[in-house]
Amino acid sequence: MCGICGFVGDKEEKKTILSEMMSAIRHRGPDNEGIYQDEEISFGFCRLSIIDMKTGNQPMFNEDRTKCLIFNGEIYNYRELREELQEKGHVFSTGSDSEVLLHGYEEYGEDLLLKLRGMFAFVIWDSRKKRLFAARDFFGIKPFYYSVVDGHFVFASEIKSILCFPGVKKEVNEKAMELYLAFQYSVLEETFFKGIYRLNPGHFLVYENGKTKIQRYFVPNLEPEEMDDAKAEAKLEKVLKESIKRHHVSDVEVGGFLSGGIDSNYLATGLEKGKTFTVGFGGEDNWYSEISHAEELKKSYPLKCYSKIIRKDDFWHAVPQVAYYLDEPSGDASAIALYFVAREASRHVKVVWSGEGADEFFGGYNIYREPDALKWMDWIPAGGRRKIASLAEKMPDMKGRDYLVRAGIPVEERYIGNAHIFSTKEIRELLKHNKDILSADKLLEDQYEDTIDLETMERMQQIDINNWLPGDILQKADRMSMANSLELRVPYLDYDVFEFARKLPLRDKIRKGQTKYLFRKVAGQKLPDEITKRKKLGFPVPIRIWIREEPWRSKIRDAFTSETAIRFFNIKFLLKLLEDHVKGKKDNSRKIWTVYMFLVWHHVYFS
Repeated sequence: MCGICGFVGDKEEKKTILSEMMSAIRHRGPDNEGIYQDEEISFGFCRLSIIDMKTGNQPMFNEDRTKCLIFNGEIYNYRELREELQEKGHVFSTGSDSEVLLHGYEEYGEDLLLKLRGMFAFVIWDSRKKRLFAARDFFGIKPFYYSVVDGHFVFASEIKSILCFPGVKKEVNEKAMELYLAFQYSVLEETFFKGIYRLNPGHFLVYENGKTKIQRYFVPNLEPEEMDDAKAEAKLEKVLKESIKRHHVSDVEVGGFLSGGIDSNYLATGLEKGKTFTVGFGGEDNWYSEISHAEELKKSYPLKCYSKIIRKDDFWHAVPQVAYYLDEPSGDASAIALYFVAREASRHVKVVWSGEGADEFFGGYNIYREPDALKWMDWIPAGGRRKIASLAEKMPDMKGRDYLVRAGIPVEERYIGNAHIFSTKEIRELLKHNKDILSADKLLEDQYEDTIDLETMERMQQIDINNWLPGDILQKADRMSMANSLELRVPYLDYDVFEFARKLPLRDKIRKGQTKYLFRKVAGQKLPDEITKRKKLGFPVPIRIWIREEPWRSKIRDAFTSETAIRFFNIKFLLKLLEDHVKGKKDNSRKIWTVYMFLVWHHVYFS
């Protein structure tokens, strides 16, 4: 795992510029660094050594030095690809996984991408064609950002590195903020910094003759088909076993994050006397902590379990640091839990497994049960359902109000992903500059159009795979692990696992009200019932309670009345949110936290 950065085009003091860009992402790779510069390119590489620790340094060249590579990630099937390429006459000079990208690109061009099994963001410069090729993995595990500044193509693993390039103007992209208030994460291709873009998952980019061309090479669409139960169970067990084996590839020890849930516990059974890591918060009651649940597994498997309780002051003091490492605002408080568990793990190992992707691929979120719960209203015409929803909206204190409102609205309008923080109406009330606001459901119109033939739950699942997974789940996973120089691997987010999961019928995902039905059956072969049937918590963070307590209530109030808040927001609206929450009238914790994290981020990057 590494950090990469660079630019195309000559520049005065280019060595100093590249050095500053690399310094901004050195946490991603403190073991080694490499630089290559000529009149056309400047490439910088910060390495966290995992495979071929002696000779795998970068930038790396092909045999005749006409192609130069820098790469962030891991290619788990590199040995098979290496043999295939050697049979075609390619000569390798290292034993690293990185080198297969160089020779593979020489042999197959962009078609190489679908042959890869792993996580990756890489850049190859072709000095003959004066052409830069960049690609990002299927699901967005590894990040890649770019900008064009005064005729220079500038790129990096993290935005903070691009900000070091002379001529970059730091300016808030208010369109990104509008949608952030709905989604709780940055969802647009243009980031929170105007003029700086993310390369989306499953895309590659070509920069040539001053022009940028972007193309999608992988679309993670669901294509459910009927399956025999026994065959489906056997097939899922096989693909998971193969993925876990692939994710073992390493020259250093591999550990694992462990919560009380089924996803991380199933992975931990494959660690072979490995180390696991868990954090809890506060310690006053079990809602704050899953440590006791997480440690149950060591009764059945020879694991070394490390755990740490994070105190309230530690949590709050880490908030600005987390905002810095995230690059963009995130309203997901579990990012801070992830920061602490990654910090604990980094003291013992350099690589961990984590359970990201299982909920999206196998139907694990409780919200996915909603379509079944709302089926009783199917007999009512759409117009009638909307009238019921409209009436319910006017009765804020009515029991079951939210249920009736959601039942009356089509899935395309009510579901934007696993988080929906502020409605479009609320965003208009909240923002000072509220003209021409792009609503969240409008942004997703084309994506929903592509899912028209799927069941409602599967349409929700598809939206999450394309948005929530890369935008929230994988963004925080990469940033919080890399902030601690820790490689995080995600065995569920394997290409072959998805190729199976995309074909699962609905009944293998949700059956009799149970989420992840087929996955639970497979996991149940290795795990006790109390784990496979336990309610999902993840890394619970008690911000709902802490926001009501001093001194944090006053700190948030101060942020809500700051000059930055006055510039962007309706202060009365913000203070009412906080007041209603403190008095226990409403649980506004997620709304408060989403705005607060924007203000913290703005202070970190602009003050």
